Amino acid sequence: MKILIIDDDQNIVQFLKNGLESNMYSVESAADGERGAFLGRTGNFDLIILDYNLPKMNGAEVLTEIRQEQKHIPVIMLTIKSELEHKIEIFSNGVDDYLTKPFLFKELLLRIKAILKRPAKVQNSFFKINNFTLDTNSKIIRRGGHEIYLTRKEFTLLEYLVLHRGQIISRNQILEHVWDYNADPFSNSIETHIASLRRKLNINKNRNLIHTFTGRGYKFALTKLGAYYQNNN
Repeated sequence: MKILIIDDDQNIVQFLKNGLESNMYSVESAADGERGAFLGRTGNFDLIILDYNLPKMNGAEVLTEIRQEQKHIPVIMLTIKSELEHKIEIFSNGVDDYLTKPFLFKELLLRIKAILKRPAKVQNSFFKINNFTLDTNSKIIRRGGHEIYLTRKEFTLLEYLVLHRGQIISRNQILEHVWDYNADPFSNSIETHIASLRRKLNINKNRNLIHTFTGRGYKFALTKLGAYYQNNN
């Protein structure tokens, strides 16, 4: 899952980035409203953390610009104001939730998880296919009863493929949702991570679950031709 942080306070950005990445989220940031609005309009993010007081454009203006592009990305607004009138204003602008500064990271994380559960595609947190299981809450992956340890980027990539299981996901989609905005599209980083995932998931002669479609992308499924999967709450 990919999160955009729009905040000009680099201490807060680094604090959030460290905490979110340790929870297996991919993070990108913008230091002013103009840049944040651009990334929000043109990028593919699963959630935006948006500060209200920003240089160039404030949070309300950023959100308006993003919504005008028919982007319905969940947004959590950060604000130093606690007055009811201010809360009414930011909710009327279309935010999904807000936090008053200062805040606890644990509370922000709980709110992020709650919001990301709303769309149908992440309604379930536990996924099972054959002898493979992934729990998006605990971040635990098992194959044949054995726990598999992944790097943060490997986990984010695998989670994205599992959430879109049975579908062929293009290289560009992976770049947009898993890699940073400035990632080199010509590098072989995706291929390297796919190969590493296969190596870890296919131990003990387990069948391959990540299938390559030359020139089209990758699919997470039990067989290359099928899209069968099991999904349990």
